[in-house]
Amino acid sequence: MARITILTPTGAGTRTGNLHTAQRYARFLRSSGHRVSVALTWEGQPCDLLIALHARRSANSIQKFKNEQNDKPLLVVLTGTDLYRDLPASKEAQRSLDFADRIVVLQEDAKRKLAQKWRRKTTVVYQSSSASLRHRPPRDRFRVAVVGHLRAEKDPFRAVLAFSHLRDESLELVHLGAPLDPALGKDANQWMKRDARYRWLGSVPHSEALGWIARSHLLVVSSVMEGGANVICEAARIGTPVIGSRMSGNVGMLGRRYPGLYRLFDEKGLAALIKKALEDRNYYKHLKDALARRRRLFAPAAERASINRVARRLLGKMAP
Repeated sequence: MARITILTPTGAGTRTGNLHTAQRYARFLRSSGHRVSVALTWEGQPCDLLIALHARRSANSIQKFKNEQNDKPLLVVLTGTDLYRDLPASKEAQRSLDFADRIVVLQEDAKRKLAQKWRRKTTVVYQSSSASLRHRPPRDRFRVAVVGHLRAEKDPFRAVLAFSHLRDESLELVHLGAPLDPALGKDANQWMKRDARYRWLGSVPHSEALGWIARSHLLVVSSVMEGGANVICEAARIGTPVIGSRMSGNVGMLGRRYPGLYRLFDEKGLAALIKKALEDRNYYKHLKDALARRRRLFAPAAERASINRVARRLLGKMAP
């Protein structure tokens, strides 16, 4: 079987979506008998297929690989900021996509953002979650969860801003995520002083984050840019309804007609949807049902089959 190297521009000690994606791909490809390593950079190590997460951050390794191993296939995975922020101006990101034999995006709306020359070699591979927990929110309060590191791309305080327009004392907001921007950590502490319903718990182990999602009535995904949020996969598999900002990554994961989307940066619109979910049982059931219809997309078996299919085709094309 083939030797495959997966590049992720994330340090091993950091819990991020890119690292989770790399680890899942490695597990799925190993299940098909391949020898797989995960690395930060490509330094000339032998491999039959290079899978590079993030077009710009992996650009130097991609260039080196194509210079030295041009007969071997390259798969570039667009993980979010490279697609929605870097591509218009970054020559490095553009060069990575030109070099790629195949491109993977994480949700269906992402393909629309690519130039035709790249779109024709692009495949959608939805991320997945093996979460086995079931949705069991508390009965004595209405809990809203935000799960994401504190950085500008996540618009991390949109939910607590929405809470400032909601007076119901039965509401609770639990926020999980490391302060990747230290100034935002200070802001989170200030918000806790202003509103006792808001709790920022910082970075927690993945299993604990899944537990909070399962024990919440809603998950808010307020991102400004997102390749395809892992937490949406997890919420869908668990059964926790999602309310998300109407931006490409969320639309591509949830569907254009999903009933829980609000205008980006609009805390009043977000507040209105939270209030409706709290007070209108029919709307809350509508959210649950709409997300349940997407659940199969995020099954581990579906992601495993998709990434193995892409790898098999690439390796088959390059075989002597």
